[in-house]
Amino acid sequence: MASTIAPIAPQFDDAVQQRDASNLGIWIFLATEILFFGVLFAAYAITRTQHTAAFAAGSRLTDLSLATVNTALLLTSSLTMALGVYAAQSGARRALVRWLSLTVILGVAFLVIKGFEYHADYVEHLVPAVDFSYPGAQAGEVELFFYLYFVITAIHGLHVFIGVVVISVIAVMASRNAFGPAYFTPVDLTGLYWHLVDIIWLFVYPMLYLVSRS
Repeated sequence: MASTIAPIAPQFDDAVQQRDASNLGIWIFLATEILFFGVLFAAYAITRTQHTAAFAAGSRLTDLSLATVNTALLLTSSLTMALGVYAAQSGARRALVRWLSLTVILGVAFLVIKGFEYHADYVEHLVPAVDFSYPGAQAGEVELFFYLYFVITAIHGLHVFIGVVVISVIAVMASRNAFGPAYFTPVDLTGLYWHLVDIIWLFVYPMLYLVSRS
């Protein structure tokens, strides 16, 4: 049976110092992620103010139903991830594995639905630089919307994929009794990353699917 006592790296004096350093590191990393997506959101906002009507037309071509389902999936996955962190803190190994596994399933479901959405966009000739066709007078501006749409959603999807992989690894480790009340930092840090991914989607969803429809 694996130990649940925190393995202390030689550069740290004790487990508390190591945990504090880990928390500082993840928050710095999350700050850089916020800055990265902030640039994308700013580019979208600036461009939308210049082509409001075209962006509204482009938004109406997106699949609001699938995006809404994906929003529900990610919100639910944030809950299951939080319950997983609580299970790790409580030493409930089976519950931890169960909640982490459910989070992975929800994340994979999000990616699968996004794949169907991308396929529908391709069939409808909405993929810029590959097969884009729009009959309206503002075809160039609508195509610009879809450039931003695909860049933003694809990068977010990549973050979801990375999160699914990491949570899967954590779940395997949890099944081997690697975590407990004395040591659950990897679960906690992974949870923070996953919550950020979900929060970013809460900006992407209205920005691409809702706001531009007005």
